[in-house]
Amino acid sequence: MASAVIRFCALLLVAGVCFADVSELPPVTEVCLGCICQAISGCKQGLQCEGETCGLFRITWGYWADAGKPTINGLSPDAPDAYSSCTVDPYCAAQTVQNYMRRFGQDCNGDGVVNCYDYMAIHKKGGYGCTGELPFNYVNVFNQCINVFAQYRS
Repeated sequence: MASAVIRFCALLLVAGVCFADVSELPPVTEVCLGCICQAISGCKQGLQCEGETCGLFRITWGYWADAGKPTINGLSPDAPDAYSSCTVDPYCAAQTVQNYMRRFGQDCNGDGVVNCYDYMAIHKKGGYGCTGELPFNYVNVFNQCINVFAQYRS
């Protein structure tokens, strides 16, 4: 699991998710994005659209729209394939998550801090339902991922 998240984080770094302007730092760290990805989809490269969700982050059309409809290669957000082409692209999908969290970031667990655990809940439950019960397996995989990276920081 750690190697998949490390590869994903490296991919995001190479793709330029890290911003040079510190005033525009993304709300979600690369490790947090990687652990959300691991929890939601196993972070399997090449995931396409299945049912109502697409890509590594299993993003719905509504989530993408709430995130401002980011696109790749200058594609119009109104193009028929704008949603699917963005959400299956790792960089654009990560940007979608960042935009969504900028809009809906909040303290979901009532601990007085908005952090990765809140972003994990928001990603799964949405910006208006993040205080609800989360699936055990989703939280378990997420926590295992976070714990692996916490060991590296020690």
